[in-house]
Amino acid sequence: MTSIATLGSHCALQVLKGAKDEGFKTILVCEKKREKLYRRYRFIDEFVLVDSFLEVVDQKCASKLKEEDSIIIPHGTLISQMDSTQIESIKTPIFGNKWILRWESDRKMKEKLMLESKLNIPKSIASPKEIKNLVIAKRHGAAGGKGYFLTTSEKDYKKKRDRLISQGLIKGDNDLYLQEYSFGVPTYLQYFYSPLKGELEFFGADRRYESDIDGLGRIPAPQQIEVDLIPSFNVMGNIPIVLRESLLDEVYSMGERFVEASKRLVSPGMNGPFCLEGVYDENGKFTAFEFSARIVAGTNLYIDGSPYSTFLYNESMSMGRRIAREIKEAKNANELAKVVT
Repeated sequence: MTSIATLGSHCALQVLKGAKDEGFKTILVCEKKREKLYRRYRFIDEFVLVDSFLEVVDQKCASKLKEEDSIIIPHGTLISQMDSTQIESIKTPIFGNKWILRWESDRKMKEKLMLESKLNIPKSIASPKEIKNLVIAKRHGAAGGKGYFLTTSEKDYKKKRDRLISQGLIKGDNDLYLQEYSFGVPTYLQYFYSPLKGELEFFGADRRYESDIDGLGRIPAPQQIEVDLIPSFNVMGNIPIVLRESLLDEVYSMGERFVEASKRLVSPGMNGPFCLEGVYDENGKFTAFEFSARIVAGTNLYIDGSPYSTFLYNESMSMGRRIAREIKEAKNANELAKVVT
């Protein structure tokens, strides 16, 4: 009997609840320090306890998952804990396209795929010497916004970079990617592409609440100036958004272009859940500054379904359950190879 497995973090509860709703056995690869939390949830059938998530590539863990005929659902913690080579070495089948996770983790590859998708993206800045306007510096990979900072000059950049080095978050300039800052309403567009049906589904939208940058707005401007603080963009939670209906046509168009571009650049393409992340300006134009090539934590808002998944399904459909549904339908049609790598 096929089982669904994931790492105990990020959106594990949503993934395994959805898997249980679709009739799968559920397995959590859980760090021992978090076991007490996850034991509270009865839809988790079995625990594989580890000291570190890196053990998922070890023979003991791999053998257990093979014995249970497991499929791993990747999420942001997998990418933040492992480099691309480690992820690609995992022997257990991974839902979706594990090769595209390398493109998510590398900023230059990410930019290439977004340009191939004909998305409107901010200009990248090749060197701190070229900083002229407001720029955001980002770490590579799925850092959840931690260590990101805004800067307007090379001098200010070096000051903030050095502080991150002293904190052990980065080693140097090569660990940062510079991008023009885009103004607008931050919006994260959640999608699911089914290779079985050849169809794209728009599943929901959210914005992130980030500390300390969002909390800084509660402090009067004179006090902000006096505080010696480099505000973080570390994500603390997510807030639901319902878009103007007139924006939906372009939402689908962007998602479809991204799916087609991914097929050309990284076979078999963008299968399963993904997210286009950016801002809407005053004219309703979307500038995409990121993508996530797997389920994002913003989908945790919609355990019983979002307004958009409700338009598509006459039942509660979280992203976690949609993943499990795709696996079940692929298994019944003897087409699992289409949905896992």
